[in-house]
Amino acid sequence: MRLITISTLLALGFALGAQAQEPTAKPLRCGIIGLDTSHVIAFTTTLNTKNLPEFAGVRIVAAYPQGSKDIPGSVSRVPDYTAKVQAMGVKIVDSVEALVSEVDAVFLESNDGRVHLEQLRPCLAAKKPVFIDKPIAASLEDAVKIFAEAKAAGVPIFCSSSLRFSKSTQAVAQGSIGKVISAETSSPASLEEHHVDLYWYGVHGCESLYTVMGTGCQSVKRGVTGEGLIEVTGDWGNGRTGIFRESKSYGGIARGEKGEAPIGKYDNYDVLLTAVVKFFQTGQVPVSAEETLELYTFMAAADESKRNGGASVKLADVLAKASAK
Repeated sequence: MRLITISTLLALGFALGAQAQEPTAKPLRCGIIGLDTSHVIAFTTTLNTKNLPEFAGVRIVAAYPQGSKDIPGSVSRVPDYTAKVQAMGVKIVDSVEALVSEVDAVFLESNDGRVHLEQLRPCLAAKKPVFIDKPIAASLEDAVKIFAEAKAAGVPIFCSSSLRFSKSTQAVAQGSIGKVISAETSSPASLEEHHVDLYWYGVHGCESLYTVMGTGCQSVKRGVTGEGLIEVTGDWGNGRTGIFRESKSYGGIARGEKGEAPIGKYDNYDVLLTAVVKFFQTGQVPVSAEETLELYTFMAAADESKRNGGASVKLADVLAKASAK
């Protein structure tokens, strides 16, 4: 019988202990494209000044300021936001190409969805994973191109609003009330003339709706509430329906096989930031391209319904039209 010495046990113990330890997170250098949204201040403040353990080693190190070129409310923010991120240790660069040479991952934050495809392309060429803040684009045609080009380049990307990751909405998405039969959400829905109506701000409430309903919406009708605000009804088939309504506040309710629960509340930006950082570290997207593309098709179909006097519009037809272009 072979004797196991104390030294052997100690060595084995050290080996097992080493295996049990969590690996040290690799430092992650992040860059920002577009300093024209309050999100960049929130993200940089959390990553560069708060020293939270869940974000250890992750920092914003560089930024390219130019976001929108002609939306006054966006352009006017750039000087102030540039100064604020510089004060938190962020280097300002003069091109997207310069940015990607200094970072491991990219926050594409330009408020204007029209510039996203142009700004994404150097990131794809440099093989850098990209989080694209809402809206993914100003048109469904560009959204289709973005996912097609990212797939062709083999680069992971994802897009989301922070509303998707709120605690109450995620609880329902993860099955707290069983399969969701119907849901209603609300959010502000201010418009911007260069974007599909709901892309600019109604995307918040629509994102919450899709988080709990999932893919599979077949058709959309757009009308108005009793107050004259936007109301969009989606038919998921088999008696499943989802409704988005324009409102001054964020909220909603989901009804499932096991009861009902509140959804659609805004928690904070850190819930989104947590998902983005995990994506950068793992390369695993938390929201599929298929779901995001259907969400933006849903909103584009609402515009098509509006143009047709509130008639029902099939999502498949709207996506096929955009893809053909």
